[in-house]
Amino acid sequence: MPKLWLSFKIREESQVYVTNKHISRRSVLRGMGATVALPMLEAMIPARKAWGATSDPTRLVCMEMVHGAAGSNKIGAEKNLWAPAAVGHDFDLTPSSLSPLEPFRDYVTIVSNTDCRNAEAFTPPETGGDHFRSSSVYLTQSHPKQTEGSDITAGTSLDQIYAQRFGQDNPIPSMQLCIENVDQSGGCLYGYACVYMDTISWASATEPLPMIRDPRLAFDQLFGSGGSPEKRAERRQAHRSILDWIPSEVARLKRTLGPSDRNRLDAYLENIREIERRIEKVEERNQSGELRELPDAPIGVPDSYGEHVEIMFDLMTLAFVADMTRVVSLKMSRDVSGRSFPESGVYEGFHNASHHRNQEPNVIKLSKINRYHVSLVPYLLKKLQDAEENGSNLLEKSLILYGSPMGDPNIHNHKRVPFFLAGHANGQLPGNLHIKAADETPMANAMLSILHKLGFDDRESFGDSTEPLDLTSVPVSQTEVTG
Repeated sequence: MPKLWLSFKIREESQVYVTNKHISRRSVLRGMGATVALPMLEAMIPARKAWGATSDPTRLVCMEMVHGAAGSNKIGAEKNLWAPAAVGHDFDLTPSSLSPLEPFRDYVTIVSNTDCRNAEAFTPPETGGDHFRSSSVYLTQSHPKQTEGSDITAGTSLDQIYAQRFGQDNPIPSMQLCIENVDQSGGCLYGYACVYMDTISWASATEPLPMIRDPRLAFDQLFGSGGSPEKRAERRQAHRSILDWIPSEVARLKRTLGPSDRNRLDAYLENIREIERRIEKVEERNQSGELRELPDAPIGVPDSYGEHVEIMFDLMTLAFVADMTRVVSLKMSRDVSGRSFPESGVYEGFHNASHHRNQEPNVIKLSKINRYHVSLVPYLLKKLQDAEENGSNLLEKSLILYGSPMGDPNIHNHKRVPFFLAGHANGQLPGNLHIKAADETPMANAMLSILHKLGFDDRESFGDSTEPLDLTSVPVSQTEVTG
């Protein structure tokens, strides 16, 4: 471990300056089988730089929800069940599935009326295979090769394009997480390999990346807890926290820190311990012998969908606070999933509910499921907003994508797909904005603009993009339109 130096602070014009040597941003606390990275501390700011004067690359979160949205068909559009009626800044989220985002509307950019063309069938044999290729298109905006063999081909995904340039200095260049069961090897249906359904992250056109479903595995990836599966199991059986392995390191570090840094470190370590407790409670419950709703899931996976998502959001936030990674993708469901979400008020399975048969009561039911899924996102937004860093907070420095490559699931089309952004992306997005694209605008146009906002100004195209889509303003001529 590098030697830690005491840094002296002086106040000048209400700014805190740091002189002499400082703690490296990559310093860690090491113990037996545990490696705990540190949060951003004042003592890490280089000499003579003001707290708040440094900038960091944007943190990127890419979330995919399957089965489109109720607002993507005629009935749903007329009732504004996804996008609000008005474009610009003065829009009403009340009737839409996006209403849970109201407390964070200043951070939200809604992008409606774009099409995910490359998820469509290009040839007759591909007809009917929409569920089995869609996820591979979402972040790649590339049409996948129809194959059940090893010659899979899609495209490099947006999250990996970003990670390959801006994530290589981090201990974990990117994390890939999921909520539903994946890794179903071999072929699925309609001539597509299951891997097309199993991930949204592609390191290259032929390199799909595996996704972690078990929160325990994600926690161990972040904190290196235990040198082997056996050691990790032994530590858990003894109810030992990873923090139990580093008390002397923590004490030594605290002696070099000022009061505000000590408080920040204490809060960070308590967050780690609280997530450990949540995971431990899930494991204890799942090993108790009680009947499980998900009997085939790993013991670390909660039966509760909402609890699972929240734990994953907690892990994402910790990863960003410690700068372990700046890129996370989260696949929130799997196509043709029959899972039900009683918290939404709908007990019918997700896939069945998505086939609403253009009957208004059924469309409304699907919108309730959509609303429930969106209602989980503010938990992450609040976590990021509460995470102070270098005079700002992580929601200001983050860009969160949430969307689906499918539009109207009743007919498996990919038009008017649901999509929104959250976070200010280090000042690149103003928020509190609804942008309705012109008819037949590729979703890839929005993705191309996102890449520009992330620092890829020289990139001229992405997928089937035709031009960048303005994500900061709307034409003056647009006043009120149906969503």
